Parts: sequence; C-alpha cells; structure tokens
Amino acid sequence: MNILTVPIERPEGVNLILGQAHFIKTVEDLHEAIVTTSAQIRFGIAFCESSGPALVRRSGNDPELVELATRNALAIGAGHSFLVLLADGFPINVLNPIKAVPEVCRIFCATANPVEVVVAESGGGRAILGVVDGCSPKGVESQHDVSDRLAFLRRIGYKLG
Repeated sequence: MNILTVPIERPEGVNLILGQAHFIKTVEDLHEAIVTTSAQIRFGIAFCESSGPALVRRSGNDPELVELATRNALAIGAGHSFLVLLADGFPINVLNPIKAVPEVCRIFCATANPVEVVVAESGGGRAILGVVDGCSPKGVESQHDVSDRLAFLRRIGYKLG
C-alpha cells in the first residue's frame, strides 16, 4: 500500500467541502442542497463513482468551479468521495444541508485553508485517510486574541452585540 498526499488546487477566496457518500444520485442531491440553501453561491461539485463505469460525476452553476472540482476529484481518485468548491459563500452556509443528504456518510473538512488529502492506494483503488487542513497551532490564544476573535465574528455578522 502506498500513502500519498494530494493538494487541493483552488484559487484564493474559494472554499471547499470534502466528503464521502455512497450512491450515483449524490451529485444531484448535493446540487439541490446547495441551490435551495443559497441562491447567490457559485459552486462546482465532483463525485467519484466507485463501481459500474466508475466515472467522476459533476454538477454546479459555475463552469470553472465544476471543471476545477473535477480535476481535483480525479487527482484524489478515491471511490465515493466528493468535493464541493464554493465562491460567494461559505461552508457554514451549506454544510448542514449537505450533511443531511441521505447519501452523505462523512465530511472530512470544510475550509478556506490550504488542504492536502492523505490518500492510501492499494491494488483495489484509493481511500481518503484524512486531511491536512491549514497549519499546526502556533500557540494558545491570549485575552487580546479572544477579543479580536469575538470582534471579527460580530463584524461579519455571526454574533450580535
């Protein structure tokens, strides 16, 4: 078995959600979950089918993000994995509806950070073991850092007061 890392390619300002699901209609259900939650989000979805024709199924409302999600999914190559790339919105806007899609088994990450996918490759195919999401902690927050965090959340509208 080989272990490798696959960096997710995406432009600055594009968020991602990486997960695992289990059925051919996953791509349609993910598409529906996103568009019914937020009309302004631009997105691309790619889903790696793991049986039958074993194709990368894709959808979205932004052709460039669909193409980029597809290239990343092919690079990861793990059966039943899916990748959603989001612009003009954030994972927090669509994550719960995505988790509620009946085919979704797990979410590996939802982030704007640089991501490397840790993949195991055997004779039978590939599997996602986990992700490297951003960097390691550089310390522990101080009271000033707490104040900055709370001010930021209020500034972007996630906290009142």
